[in-house]
Amino acid sequence: MIKLPKGLQDNLHFLRVEVDSQVAGLQGYLKAPSTVLARKIQDRSGYAYNLKTRIQSDVIARLRSGKRHTGRDITLRSVEFIAIDLERITEICRNCIEQMQTIECFSLLGASRYASMLKRVRKGLSQLEDAMAAPGSKAAVEIGQINNRLMRDYEHQLQGYVRALKQHPEHTEDLTRALFVAYEMKQMGAALLHISESIISANLGQPVSFERFFSLKSMISDLDADGDDLQVASIAQTRSGSSISGISNGDDAENGYLAIFKDGEKRKVKEERAGVNAWHEIYPGLAPKILSYEKRGQSAALLIEHLPGYTFEQILLNEPDTLLEQAQKRLEKTLKSIWRETRVSEPSPASFMQQLQKRMDDVYRIHPEFAQSDSTLCGVDIPSFDSLIAHAQKREKGWPAPFLVYCHGDFNVDNIIYDPLEKRINFIDLHRSRYMDYVQDVSVFMVSNYRLQILDADTRKRLMRVAQHLYATARRYAVKQGDDTFEVRLALGLARSFATSTRFILDKSLARRMQIRARYLLELVLAVKPGREKKFRLPMKEIFVD
Repeated sequence: MIKLPKGLQDNLHFLRVEVDSQVAGLQGYLKAPSTVLARKIQDRSGYAYNLKTRIQSDVIARLRSGKRHTGRDITLRSVEFIAIDLERITEICRNCIEQMQTIECFSLLGASRYASMLKRVRKGLSQLEDAMAAPGSKAAVEIGQINNRLMRDYEHQLQGYVRALKQHPEHTEDLTRALFVAYEMKQMGAALLHISESIISANLGQPVSFERFFSLKSMISDLDADGDDLQVASIAQTRSGSSISGISNGDDAENGYLAIFKDGEKRKVKEERAGVNAWHEIYPGLAPKILSYEKRGQSAALLIEHLPGYTFEQILLNEPDTLLEQAQKRLEKTLKSIWRETRVSEPSPASFMQQLQKRMDDVYRIHPEFAQSDSTLCGVDIPSFDSLIAHAQKREKGWPAPFLVYCHGDFNVDNIIYDPLEKRINFIDLHRSRYMDYVQDVSVFMVSNYRLQILDADTRKRLMRVAQHLYATARRYAVKQGDDTFEVRLALGLARSFATSTRFILDKSLARRMQIRARYLLELVLAVKPGREKKFRLPMKEIFVD
């Protein structure tokens, strides 16, 4: 249910009535085309625009005033989006009139089909205010489903026009304009779908698409809870395009989430599911349980067990040293156990430079100043960063990892959960998990500490200390395993992570420091003479310091 201040409610009502009037006018034109009716529709563009502008101004003023409240803010923004889509329908009406006025043989248009399409649009408009006042989202869903019917009507019209173009080439110009009319009519369905999504988003208290709503509704039935009392709260939007939400019981929300809902592109969600299932088989107890999985079209969704505790990032930034030390010890113990249990004696290239090379275009889009060519200074050749990558890639082929272990694949500090009550580590976001060089996870973890955009000097020292501590643990493990190229591979892994992470950093100072470290590490590695790799040591205190 959307409760609005009277001023907003009145303007939205007037806008809805005006839009319905213009759609009715378009219906009338299809029955009996006339210049007078066309002019009437075209001349009324200002009124709908002014109503939309009033609503937008009112929303902005209310968002600026008073304390921020997520539920209220989403409701206000949803009303603004509804107004924008309503005004868009009036624009579509004018576009249709503009095209139809130039059609000489009006019978080619097939006006009766459009009359039924506009009847559906008007039905959706008539349901708008009731849908906003309704306690649930059923009426809003009905508005959104009109889009499916309009899409079918559009496909029917499209096929008819294509056949007519082949049979009547003398009417190519008229039929081409008719195609534009069909496309514009289809856009009315898209506008109604957006209106439906805006109402549902306001009801749920977070932005949600039509497909996402159906996936969420289906999966909630798998929870042992009353669906009417469940609340959904947005947790994160991943860089891969997935959305993550927490589902809690409305009467007992303070006790945490019942489950986590994650949805996004089908391929990536399937990878996440496969990664979780693989961890259950290879190292049980580390990954969360999947409660439900559903796919719809090109998207998919997971309902995942909610894991109690803190992310490692939360502990780093907010919790006392005692808890950090406890979490760090448990993490390192867990990693050594995973490496021991999943070790496979199969040499394999880490390919850090290949990974880096693939992502540099994205880095240069954010930081074009990093893209430099080879140069010479006082007779000294200074290779570009790309040249350093190319040279390092050739050297890297001679330093394969002596064995493989099952790795997280995206071992950032926000993908590690520590439960202090159970003294247990869990991993999340597992779509990249596979057998690979353990240096991959070590380097990603270390740089994920460094790249946190924290200015406090004491906190940054803490971050550097944690990164160096994991390095020391991994190095001791490497020595025991006889891994003689650990240091040189780690240097390449760190260079890769430092450089690629800058594409997520807009702070020029921090990004520059990370890029300089990446270059420094590549230069160090390339300075190692063949056969001397075992003697190479990383200057950790120089790298992980601010």
